[in-house]
Parts: sequence; structure tokens; C-alpha cells
Amino acid sequence: MEITWQLLALLALVALVAGCLDTLAGGGGLITVPALLLAGVPPLQALGTNKLQSSAGTFMATTQVIKRHGVKWVDVRRPMLWAFGGSAVGSVVIQFVSTDALEIVIPVVLAIIAAYFLFVPKSHEPPAHTRIGAKAYRRTVVPAIGAYDGAFGPGTGSLFALSGVALRALPLRRSTATAKTLNFATNFASLLVFAVAGQMVWIVGGVMVVGQLIGAYIGSHLLLRVSPIVLRVLIVVVSLTMLWNVLAN
Repeated sequence: MEITWQLLALLALVALVAGCLDTLAGGGGLITVPALLLAGVPPLQALGTNKLQSSAGTFMATTQVIKRHGVKWVDVRRPMLWAFGGSAVGSVVIQFVSTDALEIVIPVVLAIIAAYFLFVPKSHEPPAHTRIGAKAYRRTVVPAIGAYDGAFGPGTGSLFALSGVALRALPLRRSTATAKTLNFATNFASLLVFAVAGQMVWIVGGVMVVGQLIGAYIGSHLLLRVSPIVLRVLIVVVSLTMLWNVLAN
């Protein structure tokens, strides 16, 4: 891999766009991971480097949604611990599993997310009652999505947002805001594992961190003002676009 300043500038710009989009609708990793692979970064190092820059973006989004009262720390600290644990397990497992599984798992996840928000009536509105208790949700669903993020990653934010609406009856805007905190926990856990495993291109991840911070800051300020219907449309468009991109390659 030849690292030039032009390549670094382009990846920083990609990270900025991904950071803003990821904060609003999830799916930022579906922009940054392919970009890293196209830049010549090996698959495991691409996943690790992506965790470095996405951790910065989700940290920025987390601080902003808490600061701006999108979520309360007391409500997310325990789910974040379960998300952290699930992601750590997934990150360790992927070190010993072929990354070819990316070609199967990611399209399936994208198709499920897009289909739910596209075909389920009023999917941007929460059901009348919760379908799973808070304790069961954080001990099963949250670590399961965390494990997916640790092993693969793209679409995790959308998965957390979808599950919050469908299972915990949260309004989409609040669920999306909460998803940022859980996604930070999963990203940070995965970052630690990939760093210890030496699967990181630090200079590339470093410049992408700058772009992520700017993009996530912009996105977090837009998030609490965006209509739930707009979020629903954005999630569907992002998921279908990335699904087409993955299948086309």
C-alpha cells in the first residue's frame, strides 16, 4: 500500500461524509470499509483502521446527544457495557475466521434493515407496547448486535436503531440517538482488540479521525431536529445504496 497525501486527504473526506451519515442513519462503515479496501489496506487491517476512525465519530456523537439531552447517561451505561462485551467477543472471533464471510453477512443485514423500514407500515413509529423487557434486551439483543459489530461492523447503528423501535418501543429519533452511545461502546471494544492484534494502519486511521469528528459533530446537531419520517427514508436509501454497492462488487 502506497500512502500519499492525496490518498490521506481523500480518506479524510470520506470519513467526514461517513461520520455525518452514520450519526443520522447508520451505515457509515459501508462507506469507509470499502474505501479502505480500495486504497489497498488488507481486510483485517481495514476493519481495525475503520474502528479507530469510527470510534472517534461515535464518541463525538455520544457526547453531543448526551449533552443536548437526546439520551441520559443513567439509561445507557448498562447497555453500553453489554454492547462492549459483545463487540469484544466478536472482534476476537474474527481474528480466526475468514473475512470472506463479509460478502454474505453484510448484504443480508442491509436487506433486513431496508425491508423493515420500507415495508412495515409506520416503521418509524414505535409499537404501542414493548416486546421485550429492558433487562432481557440489554443482555441478549445488545450484545448480539455488538458481536456483529466487532466481527463485521457496517450497519450496526441502523440495527441498534431498528431494534430500539421494534423491540423497546422507542421513538425513532430517540432510538437513533441511543444507538450512537451503544455504537461507541462496540467500536471502542473492537478498537482495543484490533490494536492489540496489530491490525491497524495508524496514519490512515489518524487522518480519518479528523474527518469523522467533523462529520459526527455536524450530524449530531442535525439528528435531534430531523423528522422521524426523514430518518426512515434516509435509512432505507443508505441501506439500499450500500446493498447495491456491495453486490455490484
